Amino acid sequence: MPLRNKIRPHAPADRPSPQSRSIGARSRTLPASAFSSWGGARLALTAFFAVDGLLFAAWVVRIPDIRNQVSASHGALGLALLCVSAGAVATMPLVSRLCLRYGSRPITVASLVLLAVSVPLPAHTHSVPALGGVLLLFGAGYGGANVAMNSAAVEIVSELGRPVMPSFHAGYSLGGLLGAGAGGLLAGTLTAAQWLAVAGLLGLAVTALAGAALLRSPAARPVGTAAASPSSSSGRTAAGAGRVLVLLLGLTAFCTAYGEGAIADWTTVHLTDDVQAGAQAAAAGYVAYALAMTTGRIGGTWLSVRLGQNRVMLLGGSTAAAGMLLAALAPLVPLALAGFVLVGLGLANLFPLAIARAGAAGGPRGVALASTLGYGGMLIGPPVIGFLADATSLPLALTTVAVAAAVAALLPLAVRRH
Repeated sequence: MPLRNKIRPHAPADRPSPQSRSIGARSRTLPASAFSSWGGARLALTAFFAVDGLLFAAWVVRIPDIRNQVSASHGALGLALLCVSAGAVATMPLVSRLCLRYGSRPITVASLVLLAVSVPLPAHTHSVPALGGVLLLFGAGYGGANVAMNSAAVEIVSELGRPVMPSFHAGYSLGGLLGAGAGGLLAGTLTAAQWLAVAGLLGLAVTALAGAALLRSPAARPVGTAAASPSSSSGRTAAGAGRVLVLLLGLTAFCTAYGEGAIADWTTVHLTDDVQAGAQAAAAGYVAYALAMTTGRIGGTWLSVRLGQNRVMLLGGSTAAAGMLLAALAPLVPLALAGFVLVGLGLANLFPLAIARAGAAGGPRGVALASTLGYGGMLIGPPVIGFLADATSLPLALTTVAVAAAVAALLPLAVRRH
């Protein structure tokens, strides 16, 4: 459903609106059947987030097999993997326009179908250019799904009147853990082609079931960007303030994703090389981080209701910064592991809350801009850490994650002024 001329006001993040104070207040204004239907829509969309995380993790755990299959050097593989990012970044603005024209829900279903269909394709390539081509398609599905799902989630958050966005991203984290765990366990049993085919079929099955439920649920009232006519002076001022707000939230997503990307690629290396951890302890470092992030997102709605979104973001960024300093500089494995747990808990809700608020301020276009900036942070994080590690040391390079988290903690103070 287009967003034109359909504007809904939103309360400041740290002052819950009357709708957000209790489910009971919300349910008195809606029939019980409608409220139940919104619960079904939330569950269906959570399934989409989960299958998105599962499909991406299913691909990631078989990258070494695909690299051997196409006989790629490290540099050639890196260029092929950049095609995932290129496909995602190129698709995100287009998908935001499609969401405005046709509604975010059908575009969510279409994007997940594309992602599920494309995930088996890398296992059938035999050259680096062919791999890059199919990864462009995979990236298009992944980027499109992230914009469309988050746009649909923003609408459901608005309808429910509660800050439930972290619960959707908890679904993504759980799906990623399931995809990585199952992919690792079945690596000795199924070939890459077989495993990715199974993942793709599972993705299509979940998309069909969850898509039917999501499309049957009540139509959401779309979220706009400003309450005044854009031709008026007040309208132009509101539109400008909205763009600044979305940009600040996008920078929050950028700083958060910078840390997520860096930790995903460098945690085990740091624990092995700098803290002298064994292979199992090094693997446990990332698992502890991922589980902490999932746990933090499961509790994110509860925290947001009680503390306010700005405070959750401020405390989260501060916790992540302190935890990263501990993880990067601690000489003992237990201390480093504790640091990564703090990082996971701290970063857990920064990205979903930033995306939710960008969507509330700018609709699908706000989601697309914030998501693109966030994806850029995840893209540049690992290579920046690598370059800095070569120039100085890996522990010192990892402290830039603490700096980024601190910036993400302070940005909500600027956001609050807008």
